[in-house]
Amino acid sequence: MLYIGVDLGTSSVKLVLMDETGKIHGTVTREYPLFFPQPGWSEQKPEDWYAQAIEGLKELLKDADKSQVAGISFGGQMHGLVILDENDNVLRPAILWNDGRTQKQVDFLNGEIGKETLSKYTANIAFAGFTAPKILWVKENEPENFKKIKKIMLPKDYLAYKLSGTFCTDYSDASGMLLLDVQNRKWSKEMCDICGITEDMLPQLFESFEKVGTLKADLAKELGLSENVVIAAGAGDNAAAAVGTGTVGPNKCNVSLGTSGTIFMSSDSFAVDSNNALHSFDHADGKFHLMGCMLSAASCNKWWNDEILKTKDYAAEQKGIEKLGENHVFFLPYLMGERSPWNNPNARATFTGITMDTTREDMTQAVLEGVAFATRDMFEVAKSIGVAPSRTMICGGGAKSPLWRKMIANILNVEVDVPVCEEGPGMGGAMLAMVACGAYKTVEEAAAAIVKVDKTEKPDPELVKKYEARYQQFKTIYPALAETFNKIV
Repeated sequence: MLYIGVDLGTSSVKLVLMDETGKIHGTVTREYPLFFPQPGWSEQKPEDWYAQAIEGLKELLKDADKSQVAGISFGGQMHGLVILDENDNVLRPAILWNDGRTQKQVDFLNGEIGKETLSKYTANIAFAGFTAPKILWVKENEPENFKKIKKIMLPKDYLAYKLSGTFCTDYSDASGMLLLDVQNRKWSKEMCDICGITEDMLPQLFESFEKVGTLKADLAKELGLSENVVIAAGAGDNAAAAVGTGTVGPNKCNVSLGTSGTIFMSSDSFAVDSNNALHSFDHADGKFHLMGCMLSAASCNKWWNDEILKTKDYAAEQKGIEKLGENHVFFLPYLMGERSPWNNPNARATFTGITMDTTREDMTQAVLEGVAFATRDMFEVAKSIGVAPSRTMICGGGAKSPLWRKMIANILNVEVDVPVCEEGPGMGGAMLAMVACGAYKTVEEAAAAIVKVDKTEKPDPELVKKYEARYQQFKTIYPALAETFNKIV
């Protein structure tokens, strides 16, 4: 049988067609516009997502045996606010995860409601990207739209609704709304009251691997598919990507070196760190996960090479780097401010320790190490509450660098596995559809069967020791500069 994973991203929708062995039978990418109505605002039209997803499905299936398609599921950009009226019309463009207009609402939630109270209700504190502050923004700035709201949903859930007619979401994606009681897997009445909404405006909650319905008859006819094609709830993009790298079950880890960087740790038990430095969310496997997000990761290397060195040959710049663990130059990778663990939009990137004998290679090395050290910052928070994986998967564009993988292995002191196949949230979505259709009993079983390791980078004890000393120096730099950052913005 065949299964479709739909990755609804910020710039495009990517569709993956897979069978239950993990073989990819086709991929399609369809782009749509991103709008910036004001500085710091970021919006998209849900109608564009749907239109391009349908066209993408037609393209994906044009040469496939459509009778073999059994299920469709999703991995989607998180936190975005989609609001519908009583006639299911979209009231306004979706406000996206990277929209920064809600600082006033975030300050209200963290300050007046209080971080401890928010953590008690939702296991998390407010960030500008989360959904609840966006609802408050609409309430305060677009009261006519707010009065008309009948349905509140996340981006991927708009697609699920259009495909199946079921008003639904999953626990992993809902965890990033600041409306879910993450530990108890239910909507928080207190947060609904704070936002001025009722629970019937929110979707029905499902596990990511659960069937929410089947393909609507008119769409089945249009696509040439059976009306019995299962629609599964799907997951937020990071949780779906974690499924695709096998980061499910107890004490598993995945490091992603994309434009931004994440460290994702799955766990059988619920945990929250004392400062809410990491997000504590439900996972797509039915359990829990901790996630740290740094706003600039591989983008630091891209900035350094493209803008400063004026080169596109990243590999050539890394060739002369040999003295690992001995660099006296440090780089704070906060080009876009920082989320985890500092939650400080005023944080800035800096080079520290430059002397007359500093070389081009030293500077390039510092950029790569700075991202790895900042990943270690997040890893240390997880270790402080008893989550300490001994190995990690690695994915994203930065993971293609053998040197960067070596740094991650030795700075975190873990074995680093590279997966054979990396298709991101779309692959995870297809695997969730397999579980919903009964091809596998659990997400863990699907991951064990499908996800394979291509190669492993093992830490070297001598290098681990050298990097430990460097990390102890690195972690003193941000606290020393934090007040300065707030003054120079």
